[in-house]
Amino acid sequence: MKLIFATLAASNFLIHASTAFIVPSTSGSRRRHASPLYMSADTGRRVVVTGLGVVSGAGIGHEKFFQSCLDGKSSLGKVTRFDAEAYTCSIASEVSDEEFIVKDYFSNVKNIKSNDRYTHFAVAAAKMALRDAEIPEELPAPDRIGCMVGTAFGGMETFERETLKLAANPSRPRVSPFTIPALLGNTASGVIGIETGARGPNYGVTSACASGSHAIGEAMGMITDGHADMMLAGGTEATITPLCFAGFCAMKAMATKWNDDPTSGSRPFDTDRGGFVMGEGAGVVLLESLESAKARGANIYCELVGYGASCDAHHITTPAPEGRGLAAAMEIAVSMSGMEKTNVSYVNAHGTSTAYNDKFETMAIKTVFGEHATKKRR
Repeated sequence: MKLIFATLAASNFLIHASTAFIVPSTSGSRRRHASPLYMSADTGRRVVVTGLGVVSGAGIGHEKFFQSCLDGKSSLGKVTRFDAEAYTCSIASEVSDEEFIVKDYFSNVKNIKSNDRYTHFAVAAAKMALRDAEIPEELPAPDRIGCMVGTAFGGMETFERETLKLAANPSRPRVSPFTIPALLGNTASGVIGIETGARGPNYGVTSACASGSHAIGEAMGMITDGHADMMLAGGTEATITPLCFAGFCAMKAMATKWNDDPTSGSRPFDTDRGGFVMGEGAGVVLLESLESAKARGANIYCELVGYGASCDAHHITTPAPEGRGLAAAMEIAVSMSGMEKTNVSYVNAHGTSTAYNDKFETMAIKTVFGEHATKKRR
């Protein structure tokens, strides 16, 4: 059986941007080379996913993470990384320091102390993806393996800590010499390159909530255009910090009614929704040209055949009426794939649980897919 996936990620914060993917896949055993894959409408090389890496409050590693999803296991709880009791929202999805042992993922321990938590997550997820894809530690053709990891905020823990240090003693303006590189948005990608030896195209992508999706789409282009044979791509964030919480609470974007019942706080598309719940972690996939994957007998999870990006050009936080930017991104992705819309059986929604996003995202999906969007399936 073939399953067709469309992934939609749209940022509701700091300029509304949208991304969409069309990802055909096949179910069954891990080895799927005999299964026909869709050919992208693009004339470039075909791109497949051969490795997965996840750092999440719901599980470290893609197997544990997916099992938590199947089991309906919630990772939401009271914030423990700082005292959040005075905040209107005091719940989050934290990555447990007991489960996430950062030194297990770094070959050079000095890179741990000099980098922010968001980079720690990214490096871990990237190395998981390489291991899952059975890529040896001594990378084959490292000049042909790149990295593109997105983040909205970069090193927020570093930024806040060093700013407070400076403010506490302005007469002696001293901060860590690692402050600037640790907070930059492209550092995660760069340190992944340093830790793995990947010397191909390498930079960060910053587009708020769409950063990770944009990174995967742009990395896909690096392979289709022949600039790389493999790309580590995804997103990372570590924003459970006082400033981030204060800012989002001031925007009235976070869930505030569920502080005494954290696991009920995230309720996208629900009539009783009231904002999102902050999470942290990273997700990185290994993208690879189809010919490279076949040549080494790799496990192929799916193929990327469509990618679309757009901007509402409407408002700093609110989506355009009727979700026109979201719809545009999906239309571009579907068009690139050359597939029929009726073959799309899954849409991975942004689903921020905010009033406007969920409303306009629903409208966008219905605009693009028409009756197919509401058709009941057995």
